[in-house]
Order: sequence, then C-alpha cells, then structure tokens
Amino acid sequence: MIGMQYKVILPKDYDMKIIRQRVKQNGYKTDGFQGLNFKAYLITEAGKNKNLYNSYAPLYIWNNHEGMNKFIFDGFYDNILESFGWQQINIGVPLSINLDKDFNNSRYVVEYAGNIPQSKSLSQIPFNTINQYVKNAENSLGDLLVYNPDKWGYSQFGFYQEKPEIIYSGDHPTLYEVLHISQ
Repeated sequence: MIGMQYKVILPKDYDMKIIRQRVKQNGYKTDGFQGLNFKAYLITEAGKNKNLYNSYAPLYIWNNHEGMNKFIFDGFYDNILESFGWQQINIGVPLSINLDKDFNNSRYVVEYAGNIPQSKSLSQIPFNTINQYVKNAENSLGDLLVYNPDKWGYSQFGFYQEKPEIIYSGDHPTLYEVLHISQ
C-alpha cells in the first residue's frame, strides 16, 4: 500500500464553493479507480474549525504502485496541474490502517502530523494518537497511520461521521471536511 496526498493551499478569500462544485461534478471519476483503496476529498476553510487557511487536500491510499502511476502519469493528475499548477505530492507508507465497514460515511478527518525522533531502535517509537486530540474518539469510523522515512515524519488520520470536538493544546491537529470518498 502507498499513501499519497497533495495539499493545495488557496488564498484566504478563495471561494471554497468552487472546490465543492468541482468535487460534486468530478468526484465520482475516481470511484472504482484501478488500484485505489480509497480517496478522501478533503478541504479546510480559513476561519472554520480553527483552520488558518483554505486548502484542497485529497488523501489517497493505493493498493499498489500501478494504480498510483496510472493516476499520475496517464493524464488524470493533469487536472490538478491545469487548475492549481505544480504541486508536491507527499508519499508515505501505511503503518496501520483500520477502517470500519461504515468508513465511507466519514464527513470529517482529523490529521496529526509529527516527526519520528532519532533513536537506536524503531521498535518502540511513541506515535501520538488521534485520541489525544479528539473528545469522544470512540466515535471514529477508522484510523490510518502513514510514515515517510525519507523525511522521518508521519501523519495519523482519524475518520468521523459527526464533527469531532478537537482538544487544542500545544500541538495543532487539522480538521478537514470530507466532500466525497471514492473506493
């Protein structure tokens, strides 16, 4: 499996209805896409849910590299290039993925991004968990932990049908709205 995400940061005054309409008209095009486990069409809106910026940040989990390569190099990713310009695609390896049978009902995603500290052993790395940042985390429809050994970073995602209540402390998790999920 391969995790993939690009985060298109948009101006604070960008009309997010444009992204909502774009996903409404085109989201179904990745339903059943070759090699795709799922794609969650995620957005943040400046000033909403304590988000500081507008973004379009789809999250993909690929079952294999063939599907991801087809998406990137056979013209499908060209829509992003044409609309938003050159974007860096973040790639990661899923360490754990636990999705409920009702996962596709997710309407919110919480992401916590962290760093993997230098260590003499990686067998006991203390990854922060989404449960630290969400009240009523037991309402989760699934979670995903993706790491990137190239940058020694990780992201943990929690999926929710109802808007979770975030516990903000020194760390600042991101709360995304889910516009569509392709499987």
